Amino acid sequence: MKDLTKKYEAAKAQSKEFMRNGNISAYFDKLIEMNRYKSLIVSMVAN
Repeated sequence: MKDLTKKYEAAKAQSKEFMRNGNISAYFDKLIEMNRYKSLIVSMVAN
């Protein structure tokens, strides 16, 4: 669980950096990655 949270936070920080730099496609890729981690975290909490 902690590992997923760390990966989620790292992807979040990277996505913000990509947005600041104007790398829109990389930004969207990180948002998709964040969504995957978030869904895994929610499924772990639900069980």
